[in-house]
Amino acid sequence: MAKKNSLRSQGAVLRRVLGYIRPHLPLLVLSLLLALVSVALTLYIPILVGRAVDCIVGVGQVDFGALRTILVAIAVCALVTAGAQWLQNVINNRITYDTVRDIRRDAFAHIQRLPLSYLDAHPSGDTVSRMISDVDTFADGLLMGFTQLFTGVMTIAGTLGFMLTLSVPITLVVVLITPVSLLVAGFIAKRTYSMFRLQSDTRGEQTALIDEAVGEQKLVQAFAHEGKTLAAFDEVNERLRQCSLKATFFSSLTNPCTRFVNSLVYAGVGLAGALAAVSGALSVGGLSSFLSYANQYTKPFNEISGVVTELQNALACAGRIFELIDEPAQKPDPQDAKPLGEVRGEVALDHVFFSYTPERRLIEDFTLRVKPGQRVAIVGPTGCGKTTMINLLMRFYDVDAGEIRVDGIETRALARGELRRNIGMVLQDTWLSSGTIRDNIAMGRPDASLDEVIAAAKAAHAHSFIKRLPDGYNTVISESGGQLSQGQKQLLCIARVMLCLPPMLILDEATSSIDTRTEQKIQAAFAQMMQGRTSFIVAHRLSTIQSADVILVMRDGHVVEQGTHEQLLARGGFYHQLYESQFAQ
Repeated sequence: MAKKNSLRSQGAVLRRVLGYIRPHLPLLVLSLLLALVSVALTLYIPILVGRAVDCIVGVGQVDFGALRTILVAIAVCALVTAGAQWLQNVINNRITYDTVRDIRRDAFAHIQRLPLSYLDAHPSGDTVSRMISDVDTFADGLLMGFTQLFTGVMTIAGTLGFMLTLSVPITLVVVLITPVSLLVAGFIAKRTYSMFRLQSDTRGEQTALIDEAVGEQKLVQAFAHEGKTLAAFDEVNERLRQCSLKATFFSSLTNPCTRFVNSLVYAGVGLAGALAAVSGALSVGGLSSFLSYANQYTKPFNEISGVVTELQNALACAGRIFELIDEPAQKPDPQDAKPLGEVRGEVALDHVFFSYTPERRLIEDFTLRVKPGQRVAIVGPTGCGKTTMINLLMRFYDVDAGEIRVDGIETRALARGELRRNIGMVLQDTWLSSGTIRDNIAMGRPDASLDEVIAAAKAAHAHSFIKRLPDGYNTVISESGGQLSQGQKQLLCIARVMLCLPPMLILDEATSSIDTRTEQKIQAAFAQMMQGRTSFIVAHRLSTIQSADVILVMRDGHVVEQGTHEQLLARGGFYHQLYESQFAQ
């Protein structure tokens, strides 16, 4: 049953690949025609060679006139064949790399539509491996298939045709032995697909481990985790070695096995042809042509066996790419999505239920009303659901039940882009892209002038350290922002929001990596920026949210207390305990 499923899967992958090749059908037909011309002329040359041999009867019995004509014909055939093969290779490369480009484009475009739940649950290194390594391996197999498979099949058919014109009995010897070679190649090919698939999966696992280890190398070294990281790499590297050896070993059996069968074919042709030549049924030139055809007939089987092996690997890699493309995308925006218009910032959560996994409930029957311009602080112990609330407000995740409304419009009735354009976020985890400091600040407003960027940086108190960089606002940084401190990276993210000034704000531990003195200045800037804007502030340090209009105290996914700072302290409940844990002497 497992073998049947594997074959069915392989067939489905092959059909998907053919679907990507279909737009290039005219080029494919042209490639086949060129292959036909190349094979026909290549196979015609042995006929000419046989005639040339027959022109040389013996000493002093050479027909030089006929021989000269035959040699010119051989030269012309060789030149035309070379030109056809060169043009065929150009076309095959074009088809292959256009197909690979289309697959990569579709895969990358689909990643943009995948829900965050998929990206959160799958290592980024494995996804990168599918996009890069698997597509490259698929391209190599596809190119070999175009280059050798068509030509090989035509060569086999052509040689059989030419051999039939020379001698039917000897051709039957060839045909009777041929199925043995096909059975051997097919038997091995069926068993290598699963091995190559395991090899691709393990390679993806290894890429994910390397990506994680390199990206978090500071953390690895800080906790002296080098030994364990190396042990984990050695373990997956050893598994990759073992499955690669198995895949390579079994696939390498194809060529010698088919060569053995092909040697039998050649020996059979030589013996039968010699007997025919002795009896006078075949001329010496005809025997020479027949032996040449026997050699050309067996050669494609060796090439095709190698192509089949590469195609097994290519299809296994293509299967992993199509798995990524076939992952369910996030629910599309409604076609009749409503515009928000001029946002007032009224937010309502009605009986919201949400959990990341069905077996572990997180938020249950959560209800909240936020008036326009209110500053709402969300506090509570780690894991209580604070950041989850932000994910739901931004529609990074959709609620399981209940509704979230902005200005009376249910967020699922809005286009995600429309919702997110009206909310500015500063998170505890900073995110920068490769480019200049100016590009990173102007990410939300690419058309912003340099003066506007500088004004935003000054408001975020980032201008002073930016001016000290080698090229100021034109300093190029990597996505990790390696030369910047964590606090400086957070200031750039704050400047990014201050440049956009959206009608609603979400600040999730926005000043967690900033020194106390700068934080006080940032808080003053935030206070000014939040005037008239609905704001959600997630914080562990209660000193940063005491001026909030309402404080939500969360515990185990529920709002257990709600009120101003003074009201919650006077109540002496859970908020009072949190406050005392931070400020009590």
